[in-house]
Amino acid sequence: MKILVTGGAGFIGSHLTDKLIRDGHKVIVVDNLSTGRKENLNRKAKFYRVDICSPELDHIFKKEKPQVVFHFAAQIDVRKSVEDPIADAKINILGSLNLLENCRKSRVKKFVFASSVGVYGEPQSLPVKESHLLNPISPYPITKLTIEKYLQYYERQGLKSVSLRFPNVYGPRQIGTGEGGVAAIFIDKVLKNKRPVVFGDGQQTRDFVYVADVVQAAVRAMRSPLSGIYNIGTNKEVTISNLLRFICLALGRDIEPVFKPSRLGEIMRSRSDYSRAKKELKWQPKYDLSKGLKETISWTIF
Repeated sequence: MKILVTGGAGFIGSHLTDKLIRDGHKVIVVDNLSTGRKENLNRKAKFYRVDICSPELDHIFKKEKPQVVFHFAAQIDVRKSVEDPIADAKINILGSLNLLENCRKSRVKKFVFASSVGVYGEPQSLPVKESHLLNPISPYPITKLTIEKYLQYYERQGLKSVSLRFPNVYGPRQIGTGEGGVAAIFIDKVLKNKRPVVFGDGQQTRDFVYVADVVQAAVRAMRSPLSGIYNIGTNKEVTISNLLRFICLALGRDIEPVFKPSRLGEIMRSRSDYSRAKKELKWQPKYDLSKGLKETISWTIF
């Protein structure tokens, strides 16, 4: 099958590309390398260095005629979305619409979208189910929810789609600087014997899911005849302070964080109920945090 992956040079997208190629698919990667890295690219993938907002997408779709599209390209930094919501919307909404219009015109069979548990906002109850009130509190998850709504429209135009609401994804290839995830940032700081920054009191919680599990969920979504929205997570809460302790323990270090004020737009607690994905996609996580962190640290060191 011919499959197009946006963000295929990025953290999650590159792992997904590798998996699809191992499974025998022909993969086209579209990535502008703003945060993606060339070294992440699978040599067997056909690569276009193109922004999802670009009109060049039209030529790529006409030439390649993909049957399935995975949309993993995005502006992912919550802080940047708060500082510049217009730039955030241009990429995450207008870029996604550019992609969706090309999917519609090219009669793509399945569209798999990387959404976010941020669409729920601060949870009223845990674990969060897909039926929970949708109340995003920053521009980044607002853009994700917007595309979920657009997908309902495109579904009526014949484009079958699945939205996967990811919590905090971690694993090899996640950068430890800039827009990197908190696990990668902590690992990078501890390895350098530097004190990582914890925003707030460190008691805020996140559901950490390993990248290999996320990739497996995406593949199951592609193979499923169903459309819909699914939480992907572990149904476990981990405080940010405990995450740092686990990393320090794994690395044999004893480093205290620097505490700074909480940041605007970030929720206090998160834990995802993945029972719908388990029932309908036959998916569940295989990695616990200990195993996932060990593999991530091993990759970072070696």
